[in-house]
Amino acid sequence: MDPAEKTMIDNLSKNTGKTLEQWIGIVDAKNLARHGEIIQFLKDDHGFSHGFANLVAHKARKSDAGSATDQNSLIDLQYKGKEHFKPLYDKLMQHITTFGTDVEIAPKNAYVSLKRKKQFAILQPATKTRFEIGLNIKGQQPEGKLEVITTPNSMCSHKINLTDENDLTADVINWLKAAYDKAQ
Repeated sequence: MDPAEKTMIDNLSKNTGKTLEQWIGIVDAKNLARHGEIIQFLKDDHGFSHGFANLVAHKARKSDAGSATDQNSLIDLQYKGKEHFKPLYDKLMQHITTFGTDVEIAPKNAYVSLKRKKQFAILQPATKTRFEIGLNIKGQQPEGKLEVITTPNSMCSHKINLTDENDLTADVINWLKAAYDKAQ
């Protein structure tokens, strides 16, 4: 377990008086199937922040890298039916891994989280025609393909939508690097 996740789990218990396992039991008792439903339930009924709700949702659904027995299987599942985006993901990862030795790659069910001291980006084959890069670069003005995310409580402040490998420009890599640099 990475240190940031351990800290969150410890703080969950301190802040709520319940352990992660107890919260997973509460979520399981509600029979909520979807990640977003679990997050909304924890926020609405229990006053969770998005980060803690997301942690419990992933642990309850066993959809985070720490719960998966084979992290590569999570990535393979993301690209099922969207195989044409896998080379784009691979090229992105070639660039991202040159940013520094502290890049943590944490696959989830639907996306790959990229962390340093905190999450700086997500890579997600969102639909069959759209690959989305989510970035944490709060305060940055939108520019070119870089858009501000207006969804409340989003883990990312900006996104870049790509349709194929030709959209992977130097600007895209530079925005990823900027998000990496801010996550120190």
